[in-house]
Amino acid sequence: MKTKQAKDFLVQQTTEQATRENIPLSDIEKRMMYFTESDATSCDNPVELNDEFEAQYDTPEYEAKISRLLHHAYNRLKVEDPERKRNWDQAIRTLRKGDNYFLVLWDLKLPSEHPTRDFFKLLGVGLLVAVGIAIATILAVEYKIDLEHFRKYLLVVIVGLFLLVTGVFRALYRVTVIWFHRGTTEDDEPN
Repeated sequence: MKTKQAKDFLVQQTTEQATRENIPLSDIEKRMMYFTESDATSCDNPVELNDEFEAQYDTPEYEAKISRLLHHAYNRLKVEDPERKRNWDQAIRTLRKGDNYFLVLWDLKLPSEHPTRDFFKLLGVGLLVAVGIAIATILAVEYKIDLEHFRKYLLVVIVGLFLLVTGVFRALYRVTVIWFHRGTTEDDEPN
């Protein structure tokens, strides 16, 4: 996949998502997704485009809007069309070979769209852990369980729970998946 093809596909998917969500996208907002200073085939006159864009739009607001649309489009494709999701992944890999503004939009980490829900999820997990420790303590006292015998296992369980709660296992899983799939997903086709 060539860089221009990758951007065309990604911009088309983003535009479709904006239409589904009734979010207006102007022509200059679409053209800005093609922005790069290093590839004339996918962005004509980048300095002029950037000046025109900055005169009309607030960059952080635009980046947040487009990033949210990108992630919604990607999540939609994962559910609706696995083949186009693979095309999306291939397009992102193609863009990573160069210097493209699109990657800034894709890699942007936005605050959660549901901060209240996220707070209560975290609170719920914390309460579950606290209740679990309380129950274990009550059972140990009630049935006179000698914790010295289980001390070496207790440390492993506590560290494991800590890693689980902090999300380290999820991060390690992602790194492992990326590591093992990196050789099978590389595209040797030149731009």
